Amino acid sequence: MYSKKAIVSNPSGLHARPAAMFAKQASTYESKVTISNVSKGSAAGDASSMLAIMMLVVKPGDEVEISAEGADETVAVDELVDLIESGCGE
Repeated sequence: MYSKKAIVSNPSGLHARPAAMFAKQASTYESKVTISNVSKGSAAGDASSMLAIMMLVVKPGDEVEISAEGADETVAVDELVDLIESGCGE
């Protein structure tokens, strides 16, 4: 298992559009990928599920942890951290 933390930089947090983008990207990896809201102490949710991500209620400035387990776990986590840190296209 490999994991990293990141600070959410986009001004609206992980609302519908960035959550959908994140989930779509997370679903492309062979590894099982999860995301948790460290700032709120939430349990990890399925990163490939837009609804699971939205249930984390991630606000701007919140710290999230992305974890993956599988053949491409390092690539998955690193790329998803980059996506979070870039503001998910916003």
